[in-house]
Amino acid sequence: MENKPNVWKNALNGGVILGVVLIIYSILMYFLDLSLEKWVSWVSYILLIAGIVYFTIQYRDNVLGGTISYAQALGYGVLISLFASVLSAIYSYVFFIFIDPDFIGKIIEMQQAEMLNQGLTEDQVEQSMEMVKGFMTPGIMVAISIPTLTFMGFIFSLITSIFLKKEDAAEVFDDVE
Repeated sequence: MENKPNVWKNALNGGVILGVVLIIYSILMYFLDLSLEKWVSWVSYILLIAGIVYFTIQYRDNVLGGTISYAQALGYGVLISLFASVLSAIYSYVFFIFIDPDFIGKIIEMQQAEMLNQGLTEDQVEQSMEMVKGFMTPGIMVAISIPTLTFMGFIFSLITSIFLKKEDAAEVFDDVE
């Protein structure tokens, strides 16, 4: 009987490592007082892409014997993103509740300033902030972060899987016959 690799276990390992990397990056940005800078989230996405690529290549080459289909690479990348997002969400909840409970207030202030800079009136900003504040609770932000980061991982995996797939040449030519 053939021993099939456990994709869930492998993706969990990669997702946990990627999640820890994202958490360390977040902590570093917090201590450098750069958490509210826009470019910080872009670097997080670059780390996510790098993690998906790295762990998919490792899975393809070390577990699957050097071949992986597009669908397998896509699914594996999404699983890595899911596990990393759950770990990141747990950290975010702890951060918002225990480490810096005022951080959400800082985010709201930053959004207000951006809206005013865009030319909105005080009344328009106040009206917008009333709606936003309902979603700016630790629980809701964490609940939204899991599907958001997983979806971003899906989008990145759609693209990276094109380059990471490596089909067995014998199987490709068997399909031609």
